[in-house]
Amino acid sequence: MKKSTQLFVGLSLFGITLIGCAQNQEAPTATAPAASAPSVDGSKYLLQAEPEGASDVIAVREAAEDGADVLIVGRIGGGENPWVEGQAAFSIVDGSLKACSDIPGDGCPIPWDYCCETHKLPTSTALVKVVDANGDLVKADARELLKVKELSTVVVKGKAKRDDAGNLTILASGVYVKK
Repeated sequence: MKKSTQLFVGLSLFGITLIGCAQNQEAPTATAPAASAPSVDGSKYLLQAEPEGASDVIAVREAAEDGADVLIVGRIGGGENPWVEGQAAFSIVDGSLKACSDIPGDGCPIPWDYCCETHKLPTSTALVKVVDANGDLVKADARELLKVKELSTVVVKGKAKRDDAGNLTILASGVYVKK
């Protein structure tokens, strides 16, 4: 009796896993913001004019020291879900990389994951965190706060933050969304 119960539970879990995997294989759509995220006025974080002199992600990754003021330009993406849920944070990718939608005939359902350029992503991405006047991460979904989506091109003004592994985070005081 005990073995049959274990077998039933094991098969049930296996079936649930298969159903979950099959659902994950469907073509994903652009992710929607979390409905429970608090509403914050994003206008104070949006730059009204495009700042001049922005550098690409790769150049800033190579040159920016921890704490340096930076002006960086990139496209939102770099993974299936480039967003930090419920936070004003997202990843950007250097403009030299091609999203799948930039390649004629490529029908990739998730072009912002840059799956055709995956090997270049580790040195071509940066994390953007929109911070308030106190330097605290804004607790609002970036998509709603800044009216952006996957593959939006943004110019970000902020401070470079480096970790021990050399990863680059931009603590953003302002974002310009290119049209």
